Amino acid sequence: MQRSRARSAALASGLAVLCASTALTAPTLAFAQEPPAPPADATQPTEPVQAEGAGVVNRIIVQGNERIEQSTVLSYLPIQQGEPVDAAKIDTALKALFRTDLFADVRIDFVNGDLVVNVVENPIINRVIFEGNKGLKEDKLRGEVSVRPRGIFTRARVQQDVQRIIELYRRSGRISAQVEPKVVELPQKRVDLIFEIDEGPKSGILRVNFLGNQEFSDNDLRDVVVTEQSAWYKFFSSNANYDPDRLEYDKEQLRKHYRNRGFYDFRVVSAVAELAPDKNGFVVTYTLDEGPEYAFGKVSVETELERLNKEALTALLPIRTGQTYQDEAIEQATDSLTFAAGAAGFAFVDVRPRYTANPETRTVDVTFQVREGPRVYVDRIDIVGNTQTLDHVIRREMNVVEGDAYNRVLVDRSRNQIRALGFFKEVAIEELPGSAPDRTTLQVRVEEQPTGELSFSAGYSSVDQLVLDLGVTQRNFRGRGQDLRARISVGSYRQIVDFSFTEPRFLGRDLRATLDLYHFRQDYSEFQSYTTAATGGGVRFGFPMTLNSFGSVRYTLRHDSVEIPSGLCNSAFVSRVFCEQEGDYLTSLVGYTWRWDKRNDPVVPTRGFYTTVSQDFAGLGGDVNYLRTELDGAWYHGFNKDFKLSLSGTAGYITGFGSERIRINDRFYKGGNNFRGFETAGVGPRDLTGGLNEPLGGKAYAIGTVELEIPTFIPEQYGIKAALFSDFGTVGMLDDEELYYRPGDLDCLSPTIPDPANPGSILPNPATPGARNTCIRDDLSLRASAGISIFWRSPMGPIRFDFSQILAKEDYDKTETFRFSTSTRF
Repeated sequence: MQRSRARSAALASGLAVLCASTALTAPTLAFAQEPPAPPADATQPTEPVQAEGAGVVNRIIVQGNERIEQSTVLSYLPIQQGEPVDAAKIDTALKALFRTDLFADVRIDFVNGDLVVNVVENPIINRVIFEGNKGLKEDKLRGEVSVRPRGIFTRARVQQDVQRIIELYRRSGRISAQVEPKVVELPQKRVDLIFEIDEGPKSGILRVNFLGNQEFSDNDLRDVVVTEQSAWYKFFSSNANYDPDRLEYDKEQLRKHYRNRGFYDFRVVSAVAELAPDKNGFVVTYTLDEGPEYAFGKVSVETELERLNKEALTALLPIRTGQTYQDEAIEQATDSLTFAAGAAGFAFVDVRPRYTANPETRTVDVTFQVREGPRVYVDRIDIVGNTQTLDHVIRREMNVVEGDAYNRVLVDRSRNQIRALGFFKEVAIEELPGSAPDRTTLQVRVEEQPTGELSFSAGYSSVDQLVLDLGVTQRNFRGRGQDLRARISVGSYRQIVDFSFTEPRFLGRDLRATLDLYHFRQDYSEFQSYTTAATGGGVRFGFPMTLNSFGSVRYTLRHDSVEIPSGLCNSAFVSRVFCEQEGDYLTSLVGYTWRWDKRNDPVVPTRGFYTTVSQDFAGLGGDVNYLRTELDGAWYHGFNKDFKLSLSGTAGYITGFGSERIRINDRFYKGGNNFRGFETAGVGPRDLTGGLNEPLGGKAYAIGTVELEIPTFIPEQYGIKAALFSDFGTVGMLDDEELYYRPGDLDCLSPTIPDPANPGSILPNPATPGARNTCIRDDLSLRASAGISIFWRSPMGPIRFDFSQILAKEDYDKTETFRFSTSTRF
């Protein structure tokens, strides 16, 4: 009878030698109760030797298994009953069983035709416990280790997890952290695995030094590298501790900084971190070789493609001779040429810059070689990360399909279209090797974000009024890209019941269909002297017109009413403008919208612009006749990742026809979120008769906004951003009938006069017909405000705070100095 020694003894012995030799640098594997181990002298499994006269396996007998079924052991065994067996086959079987990680020891004997497999099972992990971890949360540690409850315990895997935990602590700045694994044996071949952690102190950065820098000061370069000097107030920062990998990243950041400022020959000679003598932190020193400053010399384009004009391509380059050399300019030029070639129909183009440095003249000549690259086709499109959104919702936004020729322009446009859905926090399209050299797989990687929204907003006004708004929406209903909104809004000024449903691919076509149903009541008066109500519905259809433009058409049928409490129209407590429009009327209108969008990103644009034109025609039946036109647009420019400028504007005008006056429900009311610093409906014409301050709305408006996003110097993970803003514009233009007295009107300032015939009595004081009613204020004068907006991506959802200072207003406008709004997403 021959037998092979258990491989687990070899592993245990080897691990003991390894732990002894690395005792100063790595923790050892300790046990609360050491389980029995095979003989220590077994350094490796003994090769099985076939017994004399051995031949065919008559029976296979499994012994020692407690938890694992015999059939499971046999399924891993590469020897079957009735097969011949020799020493090589037994050795192969031994290795196959050890590879399963199910067994701590295996012995295979071949006796008189019987193959006897003796196994010692590895224990099952009952619990994984972390002790002593304060700097890192337990969830983060659990996500790092590979061992799991109810998994198989192996010493090798535990030791690997120890190294993973140490590496995790090292990256968090605790390079002296130690981890000691302990095993507590339990009945029924179960164990508790305990990682005892000694985190040690954080290894901070005492100083960041630079040697060899002439053009930029140490303070300038400290703003370039990510590694920060430790300070008591940097408790939010995770970069003020030592991390060797971060030094490599810093070297690349320094290289980018210098080469984007003309230093073509720049290099980092060394980056050294030295532990302070008292071991309380590190001193990091970067040694630099700046070299001279270069400018662009001759810039040219070479191509053999007949349909591409070299002069036209050269004119597209954002580089000119004499400009300071910049790596970023080279990248932008390469992208511009690639895009131009793609737009000209060359889906496979290879743009490579060739550099020629001239140290004597300190210039760099750049020649862009544009060649037709190898033809590549889309083999497969894989979508990963969509835990809620269905695959076909993403695929229908792709401008390329499987089997198409690869086109970078179309791939980039597909990414923007997927981002424009608003369903994903991140969208990336990666190119992976396909099934053949001329094939590529596009992997669309998305990260879902909440698309449901529970919104809440409040505003604090200069007259101590609080405006509340609450609503619920789901923009990706059932993961099909459908938009469902059911909202009930209650506030000081309005009450709304609103239902809307949008199908983005109506009838399977690129046609967006929306059904709207709503009922709302509004009151713009502080004294609640009148209310307006509307009940209606509509349908909308949207469709792409070109690659960058979108159109939509709509029809709306609405019933409106103006309600004034009985008796108030005969008093001075409500404007006669509303009394004249009291009653019910029906509006039937058709309209369209056209949008041209050239932004580089539909969610967070840093370049480009958009403009929108919208018109509605009321008079297709119903009681109301008017034409309403509105314009909207914005322009964006990002100076860098911290400073982004946007200029936006919106304007509108509504006019009646057929001697029709514009009713108050159809006028423009501005303020609140669309004109910061002023209350909702706080800007524009008002009726001041008898001490009233009723908003009348305007037939025209124009509002502009300048906004500059600025850095907050708060770590990005806290999601706090800020922007300086200035809003300016005007609202006004009433119908003439409302601005001038008519026969029978009383003077608004002195509606009564003493009766000379009867002392103590009063008489009505009629106004002069045709004279200007000075109590109806309608000044198309400039209003302006400035301030700062704080945006916080809080755990509850995005929150916005607006702090405003009025720069220009009329004395009858209603202002507010602070407003906040928030929405909780799900």
